[in-house]
Amino acid sequence: MKRISLLLYILSFFDFAASAQEWIVPAENGAKLSPFAFTDSTRKAGGDLFNLNCKACHGDPGKNNSVKLIPPPPDPASEKMQKNSDGAFFYKVAEGRGLMPSFKNTLSATDTWKIISYLRGFNDKYVQEVAQKAAPGVTLEQVTMLLSWDNEKKQVKVAVTSLKEGVRQPVAGAELKLFAQRYFGNLQVDEVRTTDNQGVALFNFPATLPGDSTGMVQLLVKPTDEAAFGETKTLATMKIGIPTYRPPLNEQRALWNVNKKSPIWLLLTYLFSVLAVWALIVYVMLQLRILFKSGEENDPE
Repeated sequence: MKRISLLLYILSFFDFAASAQEWIVPAENGAKLSPFAFTDSTRKAGGDLFNLNCKACHGDPGKNNSVKLIPPPPDPASEKMQKNSDGAFFYKVAEGRGLMPSFKNTLSATDTWKIISYLRGFNDKYVQEVAQKAAPGVTLEQVTMLLSWDNEKKQVKVAVTSLKEGVRQPVAGAELKLFAQRYFGNLQVDEVRTTDNQGVALFNFPATLPGDSTGMVQLLVKPTDEAAFGETKTLATMKIGIPTYRPPLNEQRALWNVNKKSPIWLLLTYLFSVLAVWALIVYVMLQLRILFKSGEENDPE
């Protein structure tokens, strides 16, 4: 027990030493801006997200009632924390460090910005600067990404356009990522591609990637620059994978299956357990009967 306590102390000491160092945020991340303006609505939503994901450790902003850790989580409403740029806040929430977990796989970019919106509400001197959109006069809802398959080149074609003054125009210079949806997450397909002057980006698709039983693969494409495009993304299903039969998890005998497909060893174990219990009950009854008869034989009357 003493060794465990000593180990925890040593780990806490090293974590404290690491956390005590200044948290350097890369310049390009620190300069990142929210793609939308902070409003009462975003602050309210951010407050709910903060209470759900952050309050357990950081406590209530402005009340300095964080959980007792080493080092203690800082109060997000404190002057020191409010000196962080919006991009630095975003980076620290997304990446985490030490006892601070990473939320980039838990919170979407929009939800992270909403939390920052809520925290900025505790700073009377804060003035927000919003990121410029993909193109002047274009709203994010007007950006469209269409996926198609070039059977000759064996490539996925993504065409990005935006609606400006009633006319749909190609968006050049947009960096895109393409993913194939898998059982446990998304698999990135090819490297990041940039749209040309026609707003088109081409992705090489691996010939060995499995699809469903008919070869269908669900694809997801999204821009890398969330500050410019927000969380714009497009889903499409194409018959471009290798037909692969994936048996359902309950097809074979398994613990989580129905009785008729339960593992044989589990059924036998259950059967022998029931028989053992009944055998014990019968044995006890027989012993009681023997004692009862023995008592009758020894009765002097």
